[in-house]
Amino acid sequence: MSGVSTLTTPDKPPVKTWAPTMLVLAAIWGCSFLFISIGVRELHPAYLALGRVLAGTLVLLAILLVKREALPRSPRIWAHTFIVGAIGSALPWTLFGYGEQRIPSLLAGIWNGITPLAVLPIAVLVFRTERFTLQRVLGLLIGFLGMMVVLGAWQLQGGADLVGQLFCMGAALSYGVAIPYQKRFIAGSNLSGTALSAALLLCATIQLAVIAPLIAGHAPPTPWSLSVEVIASVVALGALGSGIAFVLNLRMIRLIGASMTSMVTYVMPIFAIIVGVIVLDEHLTWYQPVGALVVLTGVAVSQGLIRLPRSAGHQKTPTKVTPAPVP
Repeated sequence: MSGVSTLTTPDKPPVKTWAPTMLVLAAIWGCSFLFISIGVRELHPAYLALGRVLAGTLVLLAILLVKREALPRSPRIWAHTFIVGAIGSALPWTLFGYGEQRIPSLLAGIWNGITPLAVLPIAVLVFRTERFTLQRVLGLLIGFLGMMVVLGAWQLQGGADLVGQLFCMGAALSYGVAIPYQKRFIAGSNLSGTALSAALLLCATIQLAVIAPLIAGHAPPTPWSLSVEVIASVVALGALGSGIAFVLNLRMIRLIGASMTSMVTYVMPIFAIIVGVIVLDEHLTWYQPVGALVVLTGVAVSQGLIRLPRSAGHQKTPTKVTPAPVP
């Protein structure tokens, strides 16, 4: 789970200094859905999530060791990171695994794009970290319409496809709770983003180590019983998607600020679709990419990237954009 940060940079550097990093970040997170799809072929979703958080934890702990930084010491921070580790990492990553047992990886990538829409009402109504405006309400309505289009609501008949999409929707909603919770209770601390993320993943690792055997109903498979493709996917999910990608995300926030960095949300589904079609030979129905565009339009409207017409002299109120989560 990426840290919610209020870091900004008053003087934006040239596009060429940060655009390549953003593309790499979007590619890593967009390809995560491909790795999940491969991983659940041989691993229970809970064990796939466990392998991911464990690999990510090891990478971030190694980075902390190199930087000579320590993990949090405050019991209060650890209590909050335990909660965020559960609802921001362990739960959504397991749900995406369940979802991708039933639907294509590219569709799961599309569902990840609704996260900012899930964040806003929870941030407003529960955590009081944001406020509703006409602009944001309109964005939510547009996004909801897009969600119905992605689902193909006019032809729903139940079955594995619907269940899989609901699992992925649940994962996005879980992010919707975790992000404002983290912003409300953790973001104001003096911890570095790397230390905070390492603590979150460590908590998620402990949680899944206890819960995964109960959910799966059996012990985890031995590594040598898994195919090379599955092992590589688990390592890529953890080391890249939950380790290296966070470092890149933090670099982007320092370069161009959290709001601009959150634009990665719009690029991630493109990579998820491309690799799903090319690598896994997945197929889209016409309404899924159309619905995704409607959802992203709703996100852009709700976050002020597309603004409603304003009367002359009306003062603009700046809006904060929610940084994209690790998928």
